[in-house]
Amino acid sequence: MPTSVQAKPRRLGAILGLLAFAQMIIAIDYNIMFVALPDIGSDLGFSAQNLQWVISAYSVAFGGFLLLGGRATDLFGRKNMFLFGLFLYAASSVLGGLATESWLLVAARVVQGLGGAFLAPATLSLVTTLFAEGTERNRALAVWGGAGGFGMVLGAILGGLLTDWFGWQAVMWVNVIAAGAAMAYGTGILPKTAKATTNGFDLPGAVVGTVASTLLVFTLVNGPEAGWGSGTTIGSLIGSLVLFALFIGIESKTAAPMMPLRLFTNRNVSVGTTITFLFMATFGAYAYFLTQYWQVVQGYSAWATGFAFLLPSGCVLIGTVAAGKLMNSYGARKTLLIALAVGFVGTAALALTMTQDSSYLVIAVPLIVLSLGQGVIFTAMFAAATTGVANEEQGIGSGIATTGQQIGGAVGLAVLIAIAAGAAGGETTDPARLTDGILVATWATAAGIALTFLATLGLKKPAAAATQVVASGEAAGDTNSVTAPAASAPASAPAPASAPAPAPAVSERV
Repeated sequence: MPTSVQAKPRRLGAILGLLAFAQMIIAIDYNIMFVALPDIGSDLGFSAQNLQWVISAYSVAFGGFLLLGGRATDLFGRKNMFLFGLFLYAASSVLGGLATESWLLVAARVVQGLGGAFLAPATLSLVTTLFAEGTERNRALAVWGGAGGFGMVLGAILGGLLTDWFGWQAVMWVNVIAAGAAMAYGTGILPKTAKATTNGFDLPGAVVGTVASTLLVFTLVNGPEAGWGSGTTIGSLIGSLVLFALFIGIESKTAAPMMPLRLFTNRNVSVGTTITFLFMATFGAYAYFLTQYWQVVQGYSAWATGFAFLLPSGCVLIGTVAAGKLMNSYGARKTLLIALAVGFVGTAALALTMTQDSSYLVIAVPLIVLSLGQGVIFTAMFAAATTGVANEEQGIGSGIATTGQQIGGAVGLAVLIAIAAGAAGGETTDPARLTDGILVATWATAAGIALTFLATLGLKKPAAAATQVVASGEAAGDTNSVTAPAASAPASAPAPASAPAPAPAVSERV
């Protein structure tokens, strides 16, 4: 028999607004720090080699602890981990805003990364469990993703304005205000979420998996600075691989694994995580080169660079909002393929038009095209990666997808920086040589997007029966329920009684 789920629009609307706001906080933090880096470096005495750790410390902690954060979300409650992640964000931002030494700011960024590792999977899993899979969830993910796009816009602008007007410390204090407000509102509005029923907490797996992930991200982030052939890089890489092998052994034998390996038998999870990895390795890492191009090559100020990001970030926002409608019409798989083709065209066009003296108007059209594709992909890839995951495992499912995203960002940035440095002959201050390096990195990004297109072909095609049922539901104007044939729906744990909208049986529409 089909399963129908009715939403409670008023309460769910307020909750979705909160979850979108939390996603916006994470997105703001991603862009706001890039623009403030030059001032941070000069004020706190960072060397040119060590300045990257303002970004990298956050990435290492975020990426390394995501699996733990995702599983903790399932075990200890999504609401609890959502509030805990916000608390870490606010507390670490206070520490960062008061930092007078470089190591204090780096330490604050580590704790901020830990906050993100708990907040990101909790936020995404709340979206995927409170909103019925299909039309309702696609719309919710579009709002959630749109908030991320808006956060990128706001982060770019705030980074420039706050740094110029009040100093770089202001980019930390804005997180205190935002995270504090979200904590206060979330305490009252979020429903109490049930904890997964397990045979216990997989402490060995949690420790080994977290250390392995952290070592891997550290290797990828530190490799360009320390040298890929250095003892530190090789040692940390070998250590991470050994620990990952041990982690897989632990997870295959324990009764209550931190990361159930059977999740990867769901092709959408495994392929979807690959897509999140490649997305951040290409689109996500490319923001670094735009910053270099505008500030170093063309001499933009922090304020001007922030506004230069306004156009591409705004287009990302438009793309994330459009993704919901596209997925409802075509499914996540076809939507991703279309958006990746658009992103490839835009990136290739940017490589053909970007020169040392190109005006902003010359590169505006390619930036618009690639950014629209980027926004659509951001929403659709998470819809694909969490399809078919049981309610009780949405936290770790979200954690796996987001881990792929974070590690992909570290890998992509390391590889693209190495490619750009090689093309520029190691020169990072000469505008002409740096432009050469950025152009090669842009072509490498386009090649990576093409690889992502091929990977996306591995997603499961929509089942004809499921597609017809969803389409008929939409035709009837049923926007608050999703119907799926029982035969195609994998078993899913029931949602807690206190949740406003329990998740339905899962359709095959991807």
